[in-house]
Amino acid sequence: MTARITGNDYRSLTPPEIGAWTPSLRVSVVVPAYGGQDKLDLVLAGLAGQTYPAALTEVIVVDNGSRPPLRLPDLRPAGTQLIVCPVPGRAHARNAGLLAATGDVIHWLDSDVVLDRRSVEAHMRWHHAAPYLVVTGYLRFTPAELPAPGVVAAADDLAKIFEPAEPHAWLVDLVERTGGLVDNPHRAFSLHVGGATSVNAALLAQAGPMDADLILGQDTEMGYRLAQAGAVFVPEPLSRAFHLGPTMRMRDKASIDRVSHAFVADRIPAYRWLRSHPARQWKVPYLEVVVELTGRPGEEFGYDEVRATVDAVLAGTLPDVVITLTGPWDRLGAEGRAPLKDPDLDLVLIRGHYAHEPRVRFSLEAPDSVRPAPPYPATGDGRPTAAVPYRLRLPAGWVPGEDSLARLLDLARDDGYGLVSVLLAEGPVNAGGAKSVEGAESIGDSANAGGVKGAEGVADTGGVESVEGSESVEGSGNPGNARDTEDLGGAGNAGDAGGSVRGDRRIVAARLERAAAFARAEIVLAEGEDLDDAVEDTFGVLWVDGETYGFLPEARPIAGRRGSYRARTEAEAEVARLTKEAERLRGQVTKWRGEAGTWRKSAVELRREVGGLRRELAAAKKVVQYGLLSSVKRAIIRRR
Repeated sequence: MTARITGNDYRSLTPPEIGAWTPSLRVSVVVPAYGGQDKLDLVLAGLAGQTYPAALTEVIVVDNGSRPPLRLPDLRPAGTQLIVCPVPGRAHARNAGLLAATGDVIHWLDSDVVLDRRSVEAHMRWHHAAPYLVVTGYLRFTPAELPAPGVVAAADDLAKIFEPAEPHAWLVDLVERTGGLVDNPHRAFSLHVGGATSVNAALLAQAGPMDADLILGQDTEMGYRLAQAGAVFVPEPLSRAFHLGPTMRMRDKASIDRVSHAFVADRIPAYRWLRSHPARQWKVPYLEVVVELTGRPGEEFGYDEVRATVDAVLAGTLPDVVITLTGPWDRLGAEGRAPLKDPDLDLVLIRGHYAHEPRVRFSLEAPDSVRPAPPYPATGDGRPTAAVPYRLRLPAGWVPGEDSLARLLDLARDDGYGLVSVLLAEGPVNAGGAKSVEGAESIGDSANAGGVKGAEGVADTGGVESVEGSESVEGSGNPGNARDTEDLGGAGNAGDAGGSVRGDRRIVAARLERAAAFARAEIVLAEGEDLDDAVEDTFGVLWVDGETYGFLPEARPIAGRRGSYRARTEAEAEVARLTKEAERLRGQVTKWRGEAGTWRKSAVELRREVGGLRRELAAAKKVVQYGLLSSVKRAIIRRR
């Protein structure tokens, strides 16, 4: 049984000790090179001294148009071949080497990186533990003079030759601040660096070759696609290598970032900070929403229901989205003489309405949870969806709120779930999907066109009833424990977003699937096991309440950009007014505080005056009392 790793926690694997195991997998070391024969000689000398069996190792050096041409030195591994790739560019050279490789594992190696003699073995022991790993060694950058190739081949410890050297600070920092890439698996793919990284060949075949359209950032972009193919990324400190001299990035990081970010932003949705524009679309969208036009057997959703769903998705706070409408588009032919009597009129309306919307594509079949469905017709633009990180299967007629999709994605990403199922409705088996409103006044009426009625017979339309065995829809919040898929009548199965039946109950649900989770699940899937169960083991599964996340079976007016602009302008004006009023009130408070201080000072002076008067009064009383006493005494004396 294939080992199962949760998230990117490779610590569940126990690779064998170096030198204490018997390997069986073949490795192809691919070395693209342009010039630098002296450094290449050292790289091949380092490979010649590896502890991994030479019989299981092949080395492919790709000469990328060097002048004079590169040659293979005498000191090299036995299974070394030299091929030529005349097309300039490292991506082209690596792809040429990949095409020639025959190993079970591909080990990328730059032509100025010398491996420690145990480095390949340190990589390969991980690949024997699981077939979906990407392993990266630790690079150090040395300014040392180049030694003779024989010295490198004979060295048991390259540190004696190349130290002192600088560590790969960026990689070390990434590993340390993510707990070895375990605490933040969303950034793990950044570990894929071409200098000293090995990849399972079958996994690489799923992800595809290097993107030759990129100027820089090819390693990171491939790492992202490997993540979508189910990869686990492993930093291996026992694999050490020395880079001969500094890299181009070390010499001019700001310029390198400026160029690479301009390209990878279009291809790596996970780099959300590079996609700060509030409205534009990208080559690889963050989310694919799949809306199937078929509901229950023999039933198709109509134009109004589909439009309600699609328009709400397009108008949401997440513009980074593509919508796939799946249906029998091949039934549509040329325009007929009586279009209003066409039995496929709703299909015609849907296709016509969204034919020129760049974020909507058409397909004859729904994509499975791992591979995208081809666009229809096949001559369409073929926008890529294989690398889209999330896919939402949403029944037609169910309308997300303005921020519903963004909230769902935040939940899935922050908590690492592989599947978030949204319970939209539950009711008797005759409760169908949402039905279109009869008598919408006009197609152009944004408030009415595409309106839908609630599902017939569904208790508490738009909400949910509690499912047997569960106290609340949201459940405990623990991955996989919120709901038992079997209790929901298979509503958790891929492709059942439109609804499923268990006994006399019908469940309508949407599914947010993480591509990497389902790709991993397919790799580790046991015979007869449901794919969702494997997702639960590796990433976790959660059920949530649709109404809580803003999903309703009815169309809502769409504000549009102008309405949003006006609302924002009014809000900004109100903020400015309240800010000005707050400033005025603060001025008043300051004034009142000043007056209060004056009053306190006056009160102190008055208290002093009162105290003085009291003292004078007391003294006067004493004088009066003394005078009265003297008068009485004199009177008594006179009487005597």
